[in-house]
Formats: sequence, C-alpha cells, structure tokens
Amino acid sequence: MEGKEEDVKLGANKYSERQPIGTSAQTDKDYKEPPPAPLFEPGELSSWSFYRAGIAEFIATFLFLYISVLTVMGVVKSPTKCGTVGIQGIAWAFGGMIFALVYCTAGISGGHINPAVTFGLLLARKLSLTRALFYMVMQCLGAICGAGVVKGFQGKNQFTALGGGANVVAHGYTKGDGLGAEIVGTFVLVYTVFSATDAKRSARDSHVPVCVLFPLVYSVFTLGLNLLE
Repeated sequence: MEGKEEDVKLGANKYSERQPIGTSAQTDKDYKEPPPAPLFEPGELSSWSFYRAGIAEFIATFLFLYISVLTVMGVVKSPTKCGTVGIQGIAWAFGGMIFALVYCTAGISGGHINPAVTFGLLLARKLSLTRALFYMVMQCLGAICGAGVVKGFQGKNQFTALGGGANVVAHGYTKGDGLGAEIVGTFVLVYTVFSATDAKRSARDSHVPVCVLFPLVYSVFTLGLNLLE
C-alpha cells in the first residue's frame, strides 16, 4: 500500500497542470498588450500617415452622413412609411455604411468614424491626444460637408422642410429620455469597438466591421422604433 501511495504522489508531481488556473493564469499571457500611447507625440505631425489617417476619417464621415441623411429624408418625405424603406431601412443604411467604411479605413486610421469612439480610445490610451484631436476635427468637418452636400442637392427649402434628416424626440417622451437612450446606444457602440479590438483576440481586422455592424443596426432600430421620429 505504501508503494502505491508513493507512485500516486510521484505521478501527481511529475505531470503538472498544462493549463494554469486561478491567479497563475493571470500572469501567463498568450498575447502581448500594446504599450499605452503617449499623451503628446509631436513626431506624428511630420508623418504622412498621420495626415492620411485624418483624410480617411474625413472621407468616411462625409460618406456616412451623406447616405444616412438622404435615407432619413427619403423616409420623412413619404406620406406613409410603408411606401419607403422605413425604420428598418434606416437602421440597415446606418449599419451597412459603417460596415463598409470601417472595412475600408480600419487599416489606415482605425476606422473610428465617430468622435465618441475616438474619445473612448483616447481615455484608454490607445492613441495620442494629438491624433485624437485631429481625428475629431476631421470627423466633424466631414459630417458638416456631408450634410452640406445633401442640402445643396435638395435645396434649402426642401432640406429645412424635411428637418435636415435630424431626429426629434417622439411624443410622450422627454428630452432626458432621448439623451439617456443616446448614451446607452453610444455605450454599446464603443463597448463593441473595445471588445472587437481587444489584444486577446486574433485576426481582429477581419471581424471588426461585422462586430460594429449589428450593434449599430439594433441601436438605430430600437431608438427609431421607440423614442425618436
């Protein structure tokens, strides 16, 4: 009996756990976490890739606003939503454009296309303050130009009559309800971006556009169906 017990002890000590568990699993990382980005990086200002990324954000935001605003105005212009793409069409227009634009710009600028995403990545030290401010400026300029082109095509009177494609809080809800819904929707979007670009995941560039597509579609559809009109 003593010999068998000794064999059991030797066997238990000889073949250790291949998969660390508990606190030991937290120290053995099979991935490499990128270092935090510096707050200020003046060297970026002399790099062409820095300005190329800003141009990519401008073009992406321009196209996104151009398509999404025209889609919303087309639905509003119709006397009945049944004769148009409706709320589902608006949601898929938003999500489809984000899918295509993130796919095109992810390798150039990261495919933010939203100041909220850029600000969240700045807080997480994923990019420098210099790049974040530049991205936000280019995104806002792209949005203004996209809406401006729509206004030019539609005409000032038509553009104003259709509300410029902007949403308003539906009857029975307060502005606070609308603000809360926008906060939740933006949180879902930013959370999805962080999860999809986590260093623990592999082949991130391929599935990021798909991951961003569906939360945005669901958020726009839910808000349009319940709170906004």
